[in-house]
Amino acid sequence: MLKDLIFLSQTDTTIGFVSQNENRLSHIKKRPPNKSYIKALPSLKALKSNTRVPNIHKNRVRRAKKTTFIINKISYRVIKNSKHNLLLDRLGWAYTTSANLSGEDYSDKFAKASCDVIVSFNSNNIKEASTIYKINSSMISRVR
Repeated sequence: MLKDLIFLSQTDTTIGFVSQNENRLSHIKKRPPNKSYIKALPSLKALKSNTRVPNIHKNRVRRAKKTTFIINKISYRVIKNSKHNLLLDRLGWAYTTSANLSGEDYSDKFAKASCDVIVSFNSNNIKEASTIYKINSSMISRVR
């Protein structure tokens, strides 16, 4: 089933693991299970069905590119105009994380050995991670 697979893909920011199975991601990355992942969504409509964005931040979220927002302790990123959308459209949503062991640098060998499906990507195309903001009904603060 698609929901249990780990995909290795060029996301909108970095080369990463994409999956709907949070437990498998934690096991592969050797990451504490209580540490949450970014939930990548293919559209603003999908975001709206997952959470309520405070009115004061709606324009910021709608216009944001390569930006993650923490809303009610859950991290969301809407992927726009990216080949990554092709995968997300099929899955509906997915957890996304960098393709490395927790706290380590990217290794092509580790990434390819740890996934179930390799989606076409260029390993020389490693970009910066997304900017992360925590928002609520009255404030915004930058996390990363």
